Amino acid sequence: MQRPHTQQALAQAAAGGGAAGPRTGASATFAELLKRVKAEGLLDLDPRYYVGRLALNTALLLIGFAAFFTLGDSWWQLLTALWMGLCGGQSAFMWHDAGHKAMFRSKKAASAVGYVHANLVNGVSYGWWVNHHNRHHSNPNHLDMDPDIGRRTAIFDLKQYPTRKGTQKFVVRYQSTLFFVLLVLEGFKMLRTAALSIAQGKTKRPALETFLIVLRAAVYLGLVFTFLSPVLAVAFVLVQHAALGVYFGMIFAPNHKGMEVRDGDEETLDWLERQVLTSRNIRPSLLIDFLYGGLNYQVEHHLFPAMPQKNLGRARELTMTYCAERGVPYHEVGFWASYREVASYLHEVSAPVRRGDVEEQLRRRETEAAA
Repeated sequence: MQRPHTQQALAQAAAGGGAAGPRTGASATFAELLKRVKAEGLLDLDPRYYVGRLALNTALLLIGFAAFFTLGDSWWQLLTALWMGLCGGQSAFMWHDAGHKAMFRSKKAASAVGYVHANLVNGVSYGWWVNHHNRHHSNPNHLDMDPDIGRRTAIFDLKQYPTRKGTQKFVVRYQSTLFFVLLVLEGFKMLRTAALSIAQGKTKRPALETFLIVLRAAVYLGLVFTFLSPVLAVAFVLVQHAALGVYFGMIFAPNHKGMEVRDGDEETLDWLERQVLTSRNIRPSLLIDFLYGGLNYQVEHHLFPAMPQKNLGRARELTMTYCAERGVPYHEVGFWASYREVASYLHEVSAPVRRGDVEEQLRRRETEAAA
């Protein structure tokens, strides 16, 4: 299923003079780009780079702790809470790259980074996340097979609406706005998901994960409620987790939302097109690269998930050139434009809900599909 903006991109690619050569199988199409990437050593690991990134993340956290102990029982601590929320987001990039084996060759070292930054720093289940994220990478934007679509209240295709109940229907009606507003709860949702996944036996090392999450809670809540008044302590926790949730949302929302949505059992796209057509890049800069941890290069990250963060910029240049040669639409926009596209898409998908003609639209779809 192609959305209007994707169809437009196809038309623009065809009209832009790019020679759209014949597309063969997944191995032949992707193999040529992979060959170019490997020729420049872009998939080679660079542990020294990540040692530096880990040191930077540690320094950011230490600055936060220093501010916390310096300010004491002051409402200025809410700025510290905001800072620590941003630090949690930066830490997420570390467990993300470790989980993709882009950081170290040693599985033990990568796992250590993952468990520390996910469970201990953020209270997220690293084991759950790895499984969840791998499934997302295999089938991005697939209505039935991408868990990132399935676990959201917002709908990305009208066929999802009949499964929404109660207040979820209200959220869907105004999802172009509420999707972003509700990101303040994302940090708390991740804590809840961690507890449930461990309790339901969905992680490989439940004892370790439980210990780290409980240790985090004890240290975190102990410090907050010891050094701050009860009301300020509660405010600190709320602000820190809200900031973390919004930051998480800022990272993941523009990556795929509003790009091509896939459905059904048949596989009509090869590996390269499956990743490129469903992903959106945000135009890079030093600030954007830092804030997004390299995930603004979402197309390249999906094509080469084990690629070190520092090489994604060069891979972008190679991928853009290759897609232009093959006539494959490549979508990259600026920071604000990315969120406008997401909001517009969510507004468009939920339009039948506001008009009250969902059933009519679904019947029309079935009739067109049958024809």
